[in-house]
Amino acid sequence: MFCRGDCVEISLNEIGGRISSRRKELNLTQEVLAEKTDMSINQISNIENNKSIPSIETILKLCEVLKTTPNYFLLGIKKDYNVDELLASNICQKIMSCTDKQRRIINDIITLIIKENY
Repeated sequence: MFCRGDCVEISLNEIGGRISSRRKELNLTQEVLAEKTDMSINQISNIENNKSIPSIETILKLCEVLKTTPNYFLLGIKKDYNVDELLASNICQKIMSCTDKQRRIINDIITLIIKENY
């Protein structure tokens, strides 16, 4: 269990179970989930059985396919899946990895799209 800052607790032993439960709620097999996430069935099985801890990138892939948020897998907080929120979070993560120049270009593109009503 990790405790950071205000002591948000992440139980690593529960992540795999939540992933497995959500997969089953959506009636997906491990094989289908593996295919949709570009992972192997073995990787999915190891994560679900708590034999390996998924990376943040993997959690985000799983969230997209399993239509949930990282908060559910990491903290057990269920919230209605909102495609827009997940997309915005994904975009923000990508922008944070850009240089200042790239961010200015992205801002200009977004401004143009809004201005032109695309």
